Amino acid sequence: MNDFSRRGLLKTTVAAGAGAVVMPAVAAAEAPGASAVTEASVSGAHGAKCPRAKLTGRIVRPDDPGYTDARLGWDQLFSHYPLVIVFAQNTQDVVNALTWARQNDVALRIRSGRHSLEGWSNVDSGLVIDISELKSVHIDRAARVATVGSGLNQLEAVTTLAKQNFAVTTGTEGSVGLSGATLGGGLGFLTRWLGMACDSLIGAEVVVAEGDECAKVIKVDLNHNSDLLWALRGAGNGNFGIVTSLTYKVAPLKSVTYVQATWDGREDLRYLRRIFEAYQRTAPYTDNRLGTQLELHRNQILLFAVLAEGTPAEAKKLLAPILSIDSPKVSTQVGNWGDVYAGFQTPIAVEPANWKFYSQFAKKPFPTKAIDVISSFVKDAPTDDSNYFVQAFGGAVRKSPRGGTAFPHRDALFYAEPGVGWGKRSDEPGICDPLTPQAQAWIAEFSQALRPYVDGAYVNVPNIGMQDWETAYWGSNFGRLRRIKADYDPRNVFQYDQSIPPASR
Repeated sequence: MNDFSRRGLLKTTVAAGAGAVVMPAVAAAEAPGASAVTEASVSGAHGAKCPRAKLTGRIVRPDDPGYTDARLGWDQLFSHYPLVIVFAQNTQDVVNALTWARQNDVALRIRSGRHSLEGWSNVDSGLVIDISELKSVHIDRAARVATVGSGLNQLEAVTTLAKQNFAVTTGTEGSVGLSGATLGGGLGFLTRWLGMACDSLIGAEVVVAEGDECAKVIKVDLNHNSDLLWALRGAGNGNFGIVTSLTYKVAPLKSVTYVQATWDGREDLRYLRRIFEAYQRTAPYTDNRLGTQLELHRNQILLFAVLAEGTPAEAKKLLAPILSIDSPKVSTQVGNWGDVYAGFQTPIAVEPANWKFYSQFAKKPFPTKAIDVISSFVKDAPTDDSNYFVQAFGGAVRKSPRGGTAFPHRDALFYAEPGVGWGKRSDEPGICDPLTPQAQAWIAEFSQALRPYVDGAYVNVPNIGMQDWETAYWGSNFGRLRRIKADYDPRNVFQYDQSIPPASR
């Protein structure tokens, strides 16, 4: 078995002293380029027709030698062939691309980290506006505020902030786009301590549609377009505009303790019920500084934990109700958060090509019957990369930030998802893998069997087959989101399979 965690990104062993990995384009002292474009310079007066737009930035078309690499996403279960891909180098490139798409009546999608789990950040015969090369960073240490380009991935964000002993909540997968994770909510090891990633978002620069064919740049914060800030905090992925920079309130963080416990071997699955019961009694209620993930594989049970500003002895004490079951192998590491985070990443090239996940939230502890359902499906998982993943909530998640957020699942005990990975990566995806029917049937049946025990779903882990997706993702907030959509995108320029439609006026 490949000893990886969810999506293969947490190593089961961590090399001590692993260094931070940051793309060369990321520079902590670099000022964000987005501020160079003003609203007046890019929009038509009073919604009038705009001058004919020309695509700018790094442009890739089907005949270009880099087209295959440019079009492929992380999940090769989906394969699309866009008409053109624009890798924006600054905000003006985004404005030009949006205007061009509208003037030429071309479908468009927005892309950053390429981890859209239903392939919705790509489109056949349309325009993909890729913001992954907007990587500026500016940190105000005194104010504890960081403004970053929306192209940073989570690894770049974590390691860059950690060099200044700061942090915000991110997910565990370094190659995921920071903007996508944040705008859908954002959860990870620091969630119980700092809240959702969107809770730290205090401002953004957004390119929105204007009039019949124009585009403009707007500022979003608590004093400007505050209703849109509320919507971006949990429903901002591709619904209202194109976010080109994000501003976060960052938290001081000098060091963490990282703990990993492993119950190895198929015979250890007999402890699954006890481990899960201990986990759900402990993890959502313990010290808020402790974030945990539990993963159940067909041959292995893994527990990962991060204690902010704590010691190994303290972390083990907090985890004692779980670690006392049987005799797991336990390792610890103390270090800078950026070093620890970089240490548990693994290259995408060694991951399976195809993935499918079903997202779930649990408001009540699972009864024995539900845990036995999990055990039964995990034992029959189609691959070693398949698993059931649990992330404890509680702590700071319960408290909304000033101005509120569209993220509705704050009363959950934990977030969970069955996941399945299979197949080998290729430069020519799209050929049906023989394991695909089995893998998709397994996870669909698994998710369905747990429906009596869960409530809601996570918009960052969508499911195209879900009937009640509007309320599953956003609960009672959906009506307000539709009204905000009508204010900022009344013509529904930004749309995809499960995008928010504007309210009727």
